[in-house]
Amino acid sequence: MQFEDLDLNYDVLDALDDMNFIECTPIQEQAIPPLLEGRDLIGVAQTGTGKTAAYLLPVLSQLRDGDYPRDAINCVIMSPTRELAQQIDQAMEGFSYYLNGISSVSVYGGNDGIRYEQEKRALQLGADVIIATPGRLISHLSLGNVDLSRVSFFILDEADRMLDMGFSDDIMQIVSFLPKERQTIMFSATMPEKIVELAKTILTNPVEVKIALNKPAEGISQSAYVCYEAQKLKIIQHLFAQRKPERVIIFVGKKIHTKDVAITLKRKGYNAEAMHSDLLQEQRDDVMYRFKTGQIDILVATDIVARGIDIDDIQLVINYDVPHDEEDYVHRIGRTARAGRDGRAITLISEKDQPLFQNIERFLEKEVTKEPVPKEMGEAPAYVISHKSSSRHHGKHSHHRHNGHAKRKGGAGRGDRGGRGNRGNRGDRH
Repeated sequence: MQFEDLDLNYDVLDALDDMNFIECTPIQEQAIPPLLEGRDLIGVAQTGTGKTAAYLLPVLSQLRDGDYPRDAINCVIMSPTRELAQQIDQAMEGFSYYLNGISSVSVYGGNDGIRYEQEKRALQLGADVIIATPGRLISHLSLGNVDLSRVSFFILDEADRMLDMGFSDDIMQIVSFLPKERQTIMFSATMPEKIVELAKTILTNPVEVKIALNKPAEGISQSAYVCYEAQKLKIIQHLFAQRKPERVIIFVGKKIHTKDVAITLKRKGYNAEAMHSDLLQEQRDDVMYRFKTGQIDILVATDIVARGIDIDDIQLVINYDVPHDEEDYVHRIGRTARAGRDGRAITLISEKDQPLFQNIERFLEKEVTKEPVPKEMGEAPAYVISHKSSSRHHGKHSHHRHNGHAKRKGGAGRGDRGGRGNRGNRGDRH
């Protein structure tokens, strides 16, 4: 389906045209129509499927077409991390290019006092859309800087990641400031029980849209080492001795280990830096900038980098720890082999992580090649196959579609732009 076939506002469609957005992704095709109806929705889709546009486009269309107060905050978008908040903000700029009068502000921690005052002013003036991390928004709420009593749209992006990071109480505190009558939209890469419970609490009769998790790109060469924990750094040095490390991300499960690995690699003479949530925002921005521009060869990171950070030329991803589920594995190794390039992904499997990796192999429907640990590092543990079935289920595309949604009036037509022609009869296509 093309965006032209959806009942989106004309000015939103013009922005999409300028950005060369023509074809909808499955999540966009399935989510946008019920969202334009005003339905609550829970979407289960991995990063990279186009979910940001899936919720931003219908919300922006409704803000343009509807009679919403100009002096109030109309939409709140919650993000688990500053990096994702920044990305949503950038997407917002593009999609709202022709929507004069619709304003937005991103609100996240780790900044200086000047930015905090800028956020405060924008919130008090009533930006139409605020994109916020939970902690920073609660800070503004506790000081009386923001009024959420007239919010019409409440969106949780990467809800599973927010709960994993301990933001459950913060989310419920924010919900307590919202009006009961609102449209609530929740996107999550996974659907654990805690997400189901949250959905029951804050959504009303939601439409469910589920997109099956894609397998990793064919261009990724996947392999693994079965090893003891103490052998992991030696294996990494062995890999770097074979090929000079450039454009490498090492994913580590805990931020304290992230710091340790980065420090050890630096001591060995490698150009490495750590990226984790303890860094101030300006420090994180600086590390990411230097990595993107080739000033840093090795980025040692927690999963904060795995989702939603667009770096196209990563050559090697190393999973220092096995990720806890298949989705995180796909997100991590998906940092490489982007934009048609090839890439490598290597996972270090300790004894305790073997069941986790076997779940990943079941999802991949193949056995990942196990490389032998170099003999000089001593004996390595055996890879013991467990025959327990995975408790995770991945269905095919499933969704609930709702036909006959109300026809919406478009904004001022720009039919003479880009050879699109008159859109006056677009509504008749439904």
